[in-house]
Amino acid sequence: MIQQQCEIAWFSALCDDDYEFLGVSDPYLRSSWEHCRNIVLRAEEGGFDNILLPSGYQLGLDTTVFAAAVATQVQRMKLLWATRIGEDWPPQLARRIATLDRILGPDATGTRGRLNVNVISSDMPGQQLAGGPRYARATEVMKIVRTLLNGEALDHHGEFYQLKLEPPRITTLSGKCPPFYFGGLSHEARECAAEGCDVYLMWPDTMDKVRETIADMRERAARYGRTLKFGYRVHVIVRETEEEARRYADRLLSKLDEVTGTAIREKSLDAKNYGVQRQAELRSAADGDGFVEENLWTGIGRARSGCGAAIVGTPDQVLAKLRAYQAEGIEAFILSGYPHVQEADLFARHVLPHIAHAPLTF
Repeated sequence: MIQQQCEIAWFSALCDDDYEFLGVSDPYLRSSWEHCRNIVLRAEEGGFDNILLPSGYQLGLDTTVFAAAVATQVQRMKLLWATRIGEDWPPQLARRIATLDRILGPDATGTRGRLNVNVISSDMPGQQLAGGPRYARATEVMKIVRTLLNGEALDHHGEFYQLKLEPPRITTLSGKCPPFYFGGLSHEARECAAEGCDVYLMWPDTMDKVRETIADMRERAARYGRTLKFGYRVHVIVRETEEEARRYADRLLSKLDEVTGTAIREKSLDAKNYGVQRQAELRSAADGDGFVEENLWTGIGRARSGCGAAIVGTPDQVLAKLRAYQAEGIEAFILSGYPHVQEADLFARHVLPHIAHAPLTF
């Protein structure tokens, strides 16, 4: 049987999110140019297709500056650059995307660039916009940026932006807008994704909920005359035996106290959104060892806002779990593990050679 192909991405911990023991700050693993660059380079060496460069206003490094610098050092891998659009002006964002795409250079075909864009529907720091208007603004931004980067003149009259512009002189290598990756569970977020993005991202969830969300998003996108690809963001712990993998999961939590975990979760500006609430529900539904279903462990969410579960098991178990998600329609995985360099090595050695993978095409 021919294996279904998927995109396999890793994660660089730009937002002070790397630990040996969850909740215990380690100066060696804190967000820095050197450490986060090393994660990116190790992921490229390991054969990953793409790497997420996350963005948090209060946390860690500036993603744009980091992306521009590391783009000169990767030779093959794509960058999934996260941008908080509440902090930007759409025409400037389009120019920035085109510039980053040019710095990265072409993919193996020589016809496309290597930049993907993770759109975050963020507030402006210090201000707060209700979810409905915030996602409506994100929809407008994606339309504006896509129009400009597709080389079309812009005549936009929306609720948030009124712009009449010629396309920017600097274009992407392909002359097209890079794909937008976007996530969110609320009704407003789903509508924004259905209308504006290319890859809808999900955080860990039970298989029935993954199936339900994909069906819902396909239906919503169809109402706009569109189709979506689907991505899944999850941590991994892969070891030679299941007992060893579970023991390592327990070790990660062995120095965490509840007060510290709560403080870490609430540090994020997005700590109260629907997706974060759903991760808390998963933890509440888990068994005494933190597993909410076979090989899906929710313990990481005790010390992390956002993606709060890990696939835990042997190489065969991790591979089987990924293939089960693929069978439901997932085409891209964004993986991470603690510490990020070491876990990337383990996944690259024990799982990646056994799964058919390549960057998504559009």
